[in-house]
Amino acid sequence: MGEWKEYRFSDFVCINPTVKLPKENISFVEMKDLNESTRYCMPSQERPLSGGSRFEEGDTLFARITPCLENGKICQVKGLKNGKGFGSTEFYVFRGKKNLSDTDFVYYLSRWEEVRNHAEKNMDGTSGRQRVPKEAFSDLYLSLPEISIQKNIVSILSVLDDKINLLHHQNATLEKMAETIFRQWFIEEAKDDWEEKKLSEIIELVGGGTPKTAIIEYWNGNIKWLSGGDIANNHKTIITNSEKSITQTGLTNSSAKLLPKYATVISARGTVGKYCILAEPMAFSQSNYGILPRYPNCFFFTYLVINHSVNLLQSSVYGSVFDTITTKTFKEHSISIPKDEVIIYKFEERVACFFKKIESNQQQIQILTQLRDTLLPKLMSGEIKVTD
Repeated sequence: MGEWKEYRFSDFVCINPTVKLPKENISFVEMKDLNESTRYCMPSQERPLSGGSRFEEGDTLFARITPCLENGKICQVKGLKNGKGFGSTEFYVFRGKKNLSDTDFVYYLSRWEEVRNHAEKNMDGTSGRQRVPKEAFSDLYLSLPEISIQKNIVSILSVLDDKINLLHHQNATLEKMAETIFRQWFIEEAKDDWEEKKLSEIIELVGGGTPKTAIIEYWNGNIKWLSGGDIANNHKTIITNSEKSITQTGLTNSSAKLLPKYATVISARGTVGKYCILAEPMAFSQSNYGILPRYPNCFFFTYLVINHSVNLLQSSVYGSVFDTITTKTFKEHSISIPKDEVIIYKFEERVACFFKKIESNQQQIQILTQLRDTLLPKLMSGEIKVTD
């Protein structure tokens, strides 16, 4: 490969670099702040310094625990107060070494399957709580380019990631606009003669199910099947993919239900209150609820009702082991609804354009993500040549 040389990963990348942090409140990053679909993660809060990983702006946070690593929780951190922060002990912090490795290149390197597969194969510990030992990176050898080529590889992949991030931001703005219109129509301008209705009267709840995992014929079909993790990773957007899929036979021979396109799903256990819209008909597990409109075809109105009510739902969870939303939760909370249903149908028409644009953006994100993920290993291995 010419200027490419073989390096031991732990010699090429600075792992858990020393970071001196102030005593004041500092940016804190949790595992939930990392999303496999985005390059960057941002701190969810500020808190006083305690034990944990320490990092600076631009460092890569690499989840070292299962199943977070398998789920692709690897992100570059940004938006830190004073450029420094700390976080979960379950992160390794990766940074480039001066004059040897570019910090942005290190992020893409850590996402390369050669690195991830090596880390996963070297996990130790009990089943379900396995971790990657730091020593594993001393046994990983890779042929890597000089820093000028690294920067050129970053520039190629960054173009795709920047476009993906832009589309994510645009979707967040579109969703916020739809929320604002909902609040204006149904909260700020609510009339005294409107009816107070229980959420259970406005929406229809549908329970989910899981086909028997031991029966091979039930799985890996063409029906996408959502877990709570799928929903959490696509919170407040239109979901296009799932980690697992089932067959029509699996659907028929289980309590799983197939929801139509644009239905809402919400997590009811574990990470409670995460919700999203379906880009196509999908099934889902019993840890979640499907939500259908009682006003025919008013899917986006129904979604925004859930969006508006979710904080109330989260404050009313039940269960001593797992926080849980039950059917009772939806019967205990109300919202004012106009007696004239025409208003609801007009609202649905008003906001539909926002969600159709979000859907279009999600499709673009999917295409760009597939392109990036196809290019990344080819660039990292030198299969696609990049000159300095």
